[in-house]
Amino acid sequence: MEPLLYVMAILGCGESDAACREVQVVETRYASEAACLAATEAELMRRDDVDFPSVVAQCRRVDAEPQLLRGSDVMMPEPELQRARPPRFADRGDRPGRR
Repeated sequence: MEPLLYVMAILGCGESDAACREVQVVETRYASEAACLAATEAELMRRDDVDFPSVVAQCRRVDAEPQLLRGSDVMMPEPELQRARPPRFADRGDRPGRR
């Protein structure tokens, strides 16, 4: 039995209900979803070259199909936090309150 590995997909999202577009899958493989999620903010800080209103990270198992994420699904930070936290990020999207 092979160990479960996780990858981080970088997605570019608009502000509408259009589907986010997968821009890149990060080369690093993570031993757990928690390790992948812990790395999302640092990885997103390096993504200043992605030309979308929102750039998010989505952690998923290596063998899993990408999940559809729409721009309207991305939880934006409160206005006062937007200045403090540059990129916004989301996890797999199937757990409320963790986007």
